[in-house]
Amino acid sequence: MNWNQLLSDKRFGMEEYHDRKHDRTDFQRDYDRLIFSAPFRRLQNKTQVFPLPGNIFVHNRLTHSLEVSCVGRSMGNNVARGLMNKYPEQSTSFFEIGSIVAAACLAHDMGNPPFGHSGERAISSYFMEGNGKNLEM
Repeated sequence: MNWNQLLSDKRFGMEEYHDRKHDRTDFQRDYDRLIFSAPFRRLQNKTQVFPLPGNIFVHNRLTHSLEVSCVGRSMGNNVARGLMNKYPEQSTSFFEIGSIVAAACLAHDMGNPPFGHSGERAISSYFMEGNGKNLEM
C-alpha cells in the first residue's frame, strides 16, 4: 500500500497552491470548505429522524453531521496513531487521517433525501419495484 499516494494533498481541478500563506493543511481546508458551503448549511433545516429512546431530543442534520464528524475525527486520530506506531519509518502524513475522516463525516448527509436511510430505501423501492420502474431515464 502506497501511503504517500493515498494521503496525497493534490487536488483535482485546482491550480497549484504551493505558496501557502497560512498554516492550514489542504485536508483542513477541505473540512473548512464543507463547513462554509451552502449545501452543508442547508442541513440545519432538515430534521434528523430516529427512534427516540428515553430522554434523547430531536435535532437537525447539521447538528447530527457535526456530532458524527467529532466522533470520526477521534477515530481517525486513533487509527493514525496506530499507523505511526506500525510504520515509524514512513514520512507520510498519517496525522491527516483525522481531518480526512472528519470531512467525510461532515459530508455524509449532504444530498441525501429526507428521512435518512429509510427515505433512501423508499425511493429505491419506488424505482426498482413500484410505479417508478416504468420511467425511462
